[in-house]
Amino acid sequence: ARSFADIGDIVRGKDLFYGNPQEKDQREKLDENLKTIFKNIKRNNEDLKNIPLPKVREYWWALNRNDVWKAITCDAKAFYYFRPTCSTGTGTQGRCRCVSTDPPTYFDYVPQYLRWFEEWAED
Repeated sequence: ARSFADIGDIVRGKDLFYGNPQEKDQREKLDENLKTIFKNIKRNNEDLKNIPLPKVREYWWALNRNDVWKAITCDAKAFYYFRPTCSTGTGTQGRCRCVSTDPPTYFDYVPQYLRWFEEWAED
């Protein structure tokens, strides 16, 4: 299963995990599709013409991460998080986000290998 932070890594081109051989082929195809999408975004926006493609991907994620979060969580109204996600130590009161409108974490900006260490330590 992929987390919000993993999706951020994929969008920004920073995902370290390519999975098994079958998944690797799909991931390479996804990476190529994302490169094409971000090249089109860059080509169609005059302000982005001189910015390197990895920066365009970073900017896109920074501008759209809240919407990605809502898309992932807001339709899961009948489900609950398995652990507290808000800074108050509670679950989300508004079902799909904490009291503010932001995603409840900034784990999407923590390097993936450090998130893996945390996950492995829990097991």
